[in-house]
Amino acid sequence: MPRPFDVTTETSAGVSDVVAAFSAQEYWLARLAAYGGDSMTLDSLVVDDDGGIVVRTTQDLRQEMLPGAIGRLLPGDTAITRTESWRPATDGQVHGEFTIAARGVPSSGAGTMVLQPVPAGSRLRVWGSLEVRIPIMGGRIERYVADLIAREVPQMQQFTASWIAGEA
Repeated sequence: MPRPFDVTTETSAGVSDVVAAFSAQEYWLARLAAYGGDSMTLDSLVVDDDGGIVVRTTQDLRQEMLPGAIGRLLPGDTAITRTESWRPATDGQVHGEFTIAARGVPSSGAGTMVLQPVPAGSRLRVWGSLEVRIPIMGGRIERYVADLIAREVPQMQQFTASWIAGEA
């Protein structure tokens, strides 16, 4: 059964500054280096004339990167591909969708994102669900990944604000 998640975080960076960062290859390379080292790659970054952004990354999930039982359960060539699509809205918000696909593991995830202005900067809300179709262990892996998302979304938005400020 798919596991839902819902994460909201705020940073001091404004919506237009965050979108400008999301449009920059330098930002993505710095973010991937900070959160995945050499295990993450930027596969593509497309910025449309109308302000739409599509970014795709891949992370190699070597067994030693995962908790004990989960790492032993997955094949050695497991990789996660994430695709984020962002589009501006007329109300100052930016809306997005994401997908997560895994190679080597029968799993998937998808969801929605909204970046909106708040008096002190911006608020990002990310919600969706993920499903790992492995008998007995699937629920445990889903729980691990949902917890990871809940920790990483605020960290990555703080990284974004620091990168914008020239501190990252």
